[in-house]
Amino acid sequence: MPTLTPADRLRGALWGMFVGDALAMPAHWYYDLAALRRDFGTIRDYQAPKDFHPNSIMALASTARAGRGSQEGEVVGGVILKGKKPYWGWPNTHYHRGMRAGDNTLNLLCVRVLIRAMNAAGRYDPADFLRDYVAFMTASDSHNDTYAESYHRDFFANYARGLPPERCAGAEGHDTASIGGLVSLPPVILTALRSGDRATVDAALLTQLRLTHRSQKLERYARALGELLVRLIQDSEPQVGPLARALAERLGFPAAAVLAQVEREHGSDLDVIGGRLSPACYIDQSFPAVLYLAARYPDDFEAALIVNANAGGDNCHRGAVLGTILGAALGDRAIPERWIHGLRARAELEEEIETFIARFA
Repeated sequence: MPTLTPADRLRGALWGMFVGDALAMPAHWYYDLAALRRDFGTIRDYQAPKDFHPNSIMALASTARAGRGSQEGEVVGGVILKGKKPYWGWPNTHYHRGMRAGDNTLNLLCVRVLIRAMNAAGRYDPADFLRDYVAFMTASDSHNDTYAESYHRDFFANYARGLPPERCAGAEGHDTASIGGLVSLPPVILTALRSGDRATVDAALLTQLRLTHRSQKLERYARALGELLVRLIQDSEPQVGPLARALAERLGFPAAAVLAQVEREHGSDLDVIGGRLSPACYIDQSFPAVLYLAARYPDDFEAALIVNANAGGDNCHRGAVLGTILGAALGDRAIPERWIHGLRARAELEEEIETFIARFA
């Protein structure tokens, strides 16, 4: 196989983000895996979400702030997600109601906002991102997603109170340290790599993270992701399996023993994600799950992303991070062409990704 260039790895990391999210989208936050199989079979390609979501608790979420609570507030519907608030009150409404096969969820659309801002400026500037993030989120009909994670709702609750955007990140709550907080970091990490200095990478990724998330716990995992991507992009022949396994061990997950047991007993990956590890968003469970899949399928982008999608839970954000890691390790040619071409925003994404690589590779 031809030697991969840094541009090949950057391209793989960026396409991998969007592919991993879109593949998992229809089964996002499914915890009843029998229902997942009933509704979608085994997910191998993009599908549209069903109107009825058996595990949706969107009707319990606050429309005024992070977390659960009353739906009397108008952050959802008045400040962001204009026109979408009525769907929040319907039981079992799919979080991504109205989206189509190959669409990306809101957090990945915000990654595109970041990439476009960086492409336009030729550099990473947090003020540029905040300006464009606020404009995107508060515009009517800027996207077709129905749900916004807690951190978005907290941010715009503060924004509606008159706080400047750089002070709008909400206080830490029970779900602040979630893997959704990591998906905006890869473009910043990949840009900071030009310095060749880990301290610069850490400073850049923490700057971006703190715009929307205040969580020391999450910062630990953000640094770990930065460390791994640095190795995958800069090493001439990176070994993603050993790197992911070693990083998981350092973070407290016994990856070597778990992998050995699964292989020895011909076990199911769902015994790990859903058994040993929760499939939910919490970072101390979700990031080790990503590292487990990267170590289990280090040479098979397709197999890893299929397992992730069919494990349910917060599979979209796991899939985005997993796609970034394996895309960086294996390059864009390892990603099935049907998945790239099946993304509904493929043409726009290709222009954004190629401009990013021309600016920053």
